[in-house]
Amino acid sequence: MNDSISETLQRRQQTEPQIQTNIGSPATTNIPIEDTSKLGRCIYVFCPESDAGGILTVLKRHPHIPVCLNDYSIRDFKNKTLCHFKSAQLSPEQQSFLVAATELGAQIEPLVGFLDRALGYTETELLHSGYFLHQKAFSILSSRKNGWEKRSIDLLFVFLIGWVAIPIGLFTALLIKLESPGPVFFKQRRTGQFNEEFDVIKFRSMRHDAEKDGAKWASQNDVRVTRVGKFIRRTRIDELPQLINVLKNEMSMVGPRPEREVFIEKLEEEIPYYRFRHAVKPGVTGLAQVKYPYGASVEDAIWKHKYDIFYIKHQNWRMELKILLLTIKTVLFGMGR
Repeated sequence: MNDSISETLQRRQQTEPQIQTNIGSPATTNIPIEDTSKLGRCIYVFCPESDAGGILTVLKRHPHIPVCLNDYSIRDFKNKTLCHFKSAQLSPEQQSFLVAATELGAQIEPLVGFLDRALGYTETELLHSGYFLHQKAFSILSSRKNGWEKRSIDLLFVFLIGWVAIPIGLFTALLIKLESPGPVFFKQRRTGQFNEEFDVIKFRSMRHDAEKDGAKWASQNDVRVTRVGKFIRRTRIDELPQLINVLKNEMSMVGPRPEREVFIEKLEEEIPYYRFRHAVKPGVTGLAQVKYPYGASVEDAIWKHKYDIFYIKHQNWRMELKILLLTIKTVLFGMGR
């Protein structure tokens, strides 16, 4: 049977040249077409012709991942990875090619999922509505077991951290009052799960009149930040009052950081599916916070969104604990903002 499938594939390659990519077949990110034998384990990607250019633009950023695009010259499928992009829009010939390849030992998976594992974040430029609708990548969102585990971890860490947070918080409050006039705590409306707004609570790290001229993004060397504020922001002590938000079930210990609606409206114009981060509760800390340095530009927000989407797709109790432990390390050694 395998011989007949192989023969069928060969006949398709000879009789259906129209499905070859118009930018070269195979197309590679780091080796000329004539040198594809040097690739070793190439990743084969099959996509609609109209998306080929965009995919290559993204994959060229990762020269360590050699890719062959819409290449039908494969003979040995064993242990080869074949990825698909927008599978619902693939031609019948492409779909039957992938089905036959599966029968011959190839591993078939969505391109975005493969890159998730290879990179540790999600290439959000490759997200599309069909991915959200047809993939099981976000089934974790409806998992009661995951929700129960996550809430249990939240309450456990609030209890454990609370014993340390109370004396640290009292001392921090005293320093804030001694240095500058104004309240100890800073409350601000942020957008949380399901686009519902809530008041996030933080220790005040800026002058009390910091936004007299309107909302501004905080920056790394923000002149509005007080001396005490610089320290508590660097060690993330300013986030400790958000344990109250966690107890109120407005936030989780781990998740995408909550943002202000005025900034969200601007960011969603630049970043695909930016509001999808609101499918989960915002976090006191998150994967983006332990993986990406502090930043306050659209480019920084794009990179953090890549980690946020990755977290939403792959969250589990092991990842939660790892992020929390990395955050504790940041607090202890002052490696934050």
